[in-house]
Amino acid sequence: MTDEFFERGVVEIIDKKSLQSKLKSGKKLRVKYGVDPTRPDIHLGHTVQLWKLKALQDEGHTIIFLIGDYTTKIGDPSGRKIARPVLSDREIKENTKTYLAQVGKILNVKKTEVRFNSEWFSKMKFGDILQLSSKFTVAQIIERDDFEIRLKAGHDVYLHETLYPLMQAYDSVILKADVEFGGNDQKFNLLAGRDLQKKMNQAPQDIVITKLLVGTDGKVKMSKSADNYIGITEPANSMFGKIMSIPDNLIIEYFELVTDVPEKQISEYRKDLEAGSNPRDIKLILAEKITATFHGEKKAKEARDEFINVFSKGELPTDIPEVKIAHGNYELPLLLINLQAVSSKSEARRVIEQGGLRIDGAKITDFNCKVSVAKGMLIHVGKKKIYKVK
Repeated sequence: MTDEFFERGVVEIIDKKSLQSKLKSGKKLRVKYGVDPTRPDIHLGHTVQLWKLKALQDEGHTIIFLIGDYTTKIGDPSGRKIARPVLSDREIKENTKTYLAQVGKILNVKKTEVRFNSEWFSKMKFGDILQLSSKFTVAQIIERDDFEIRLKAGHDVYLHETLYPLMQAYDSVILKADVEFGGNDQKFNLLAGRDLQKKMNQAPQDIVITKLLVGTDGKVKMSKSADNYIGITEPANSMFGKIMSIPDNLIIEYFELVTDVPEKQISEYRKDLEAGSNPRDIKLILAEKITATFHGEKKAKEARDEFINVFSKGELPTDIPEVKIAHGNYELPLLLINLQAVSSKSEARRVIEQGGLRIDGAKITDFNCKVSVAKGMLIHVGKKKIYKVK
């Protein structure tokens, strides 16, 4: 593997020398990557690891895509201020239906070992749980930052949550993983896997900790709970538009983390931005590249043309979503809330007073005015949301 593989998007490798030695030995490694199906869609943040896995798969290594249908019953406490809601078996099953098709956008699913951790956890008895729990101390589990922060803030840490790292670690034992990939919020869980493998007389897995992709808000990691994510099955136009909405300072990071564009080309984009090139032009290249990965070049080009027409030339999109809403007089904030364009009156006020509302082309800035809603009315909310009344 090239130096770029070990450096691009990587925060830390434990143990780097061990991993390099394994790769040079010619041994075909078992490489583990797990996802809990808390929602039905995989987002761009997950692809940071998937691109790394693809590079290893192309070299002939076995990628184990582990669907944590049993660990989802607990929910990963990493980065959580409160416990995750418990999902039903039906919800978990529904969420996993399209996972393989989504992962197949990057990995060769036919060459991927797909596993569900319910294969072993559903068969365990209470005695097995006690035996597994005896491999870790309370101090080891409670010392993780996520739990310390919650306890200091007066938030509860539930007993079932403390089992999560044990379960993820046991997955590595069952799968005989040589390497495991995860984001830098997963370090505690990944290290638990190494620790448990040693205690159960297995060679400890090396771990590759990757950077976390910042979401569309430009503030925190991309996640579904923060509603700042880009699902890889989103329609091409939606995906393109969301990528165009990211802050300019994230352009290079997105190229590095969620595309396979060569580092040499990314360096050229970096130089162009530093020299004063319009960030929008580089971002258009980024958005088209990412959209093409998941929808093909034809749809990506169509999405690009649509975006330029709508947001650069002021033309209307060809696929305006139609909304069914009762006709009649509305106060503006209630209209926007009914459209689900905003979540509160305060957000509606901000949009309106900042000039972000247009009705049939006319800008509306009076928060207190009323509007008569009728069939065919076009409502623009902000730069991206357009609705046509049925």
